[in-house]
Amino acid sequence: MKSAILVVVLLVAGVVGLSFYMGWFTLSSSSDGNKDNVTLTVDKDKIQEDKDDAVNKVQGLGRETKEETTATE
Repeated sequence: MKSAILVVVLLVAGVVGLSFYMGWFTLSSSSDGNKDNVTLTVDKDKIQEDKDDAVNKVQGLGRETKEETTATE
C-alpha cells in the first residue's frame, strides 16, 4: 500500500513539474504591507497549442508508418 501511495505522489509531482516546465502554469507573488498574494495562472491557450502539436506529430508518425508499410508490400 505504501508503495502505491509513493507511486501516485511521484506521478503527481512529475505532472506538476512538467506543467510548470512547459509553461502551462505560472506562479507570481506580490506584497502589500502585511499581505502577501500568490497567484497561480493557467495558460489554457498554451495547453491547447501543445495538445494540437502533439496530435499532429502522432498523426504524422502514423502516416509515415502507413506509407512505409504500403511501400514494402
